Amino acid sequence: MKKQIDKYAKRYGKALKETGFSDTKAMTKSYKDRLRTMYDSAAFKAHDIYPTMNVELVYAVIAMCLELKEKGLSDKKIMDFTDTAFKTRKKVVAILEKTIDVLPNAYEIVEKWNIDDHNKRVKDRSITYDYFEVGADRIEYSIGRCMYVRMFEYYGIKSLCKIFCNTDISAYNNLTRNVKFTRYSDLSDGKCCHDLIERRQ
Repeated sequence: MKKQIDKYAKRYGKALKETGFSDTKAMTKSYKDRLRTMYDSAAFKAHDIYPTMNVELVYAVIAMCLELKEKGLSDKKIMDFTDTAFKTRKKVVAILEKTIDVLPNAYEIVEKWNIDDHNKRVKDRSITYDYFEVGADRIEYSIGRCMYVRMFEYYGIKSLCKIFCNTDISAYNNLTRNVKFTRYSDLSDGKCCHDLIERRQ
């Protein structure tokens, strides 16, 4: 785990500097110590059983949230901070999404991705769907249980799981030519995650 801890601590320290914190060395050490303890915990072992989830990444983000919460930052500022910490990763993903967006079969690609992801999530039980309906040029689903949310909830910061919930919104913001995405609610602050994906006419 040392390699992972060092990688995420480097992102954290760089983001601290970029967002104007002064005592970045001490704060980065505190983050590394926390993340090391979290990776060594029984909770991590219990959570790290879902093949579709990068639980090391989820815990790295949770550790950032907990550190910044203790510094008195609001949820909004913490979410902005994680955007800064992972901006390079986000840019790479955005390039891929924008490349797909210009393809004439973009909707078919998105449809297949959603169906495949649904099947994998059902298999490893990381997400429980109330329903998942595929129709002509539309997919609609409702999620009643999500282990991303459960992990954040375990550490007392459920609302900050919106960091991961918002990745869908970011993705579909780059897929606007052929795909229309509507999010009615998510589990970070609602009773379910309810999404509608449609072919844009």
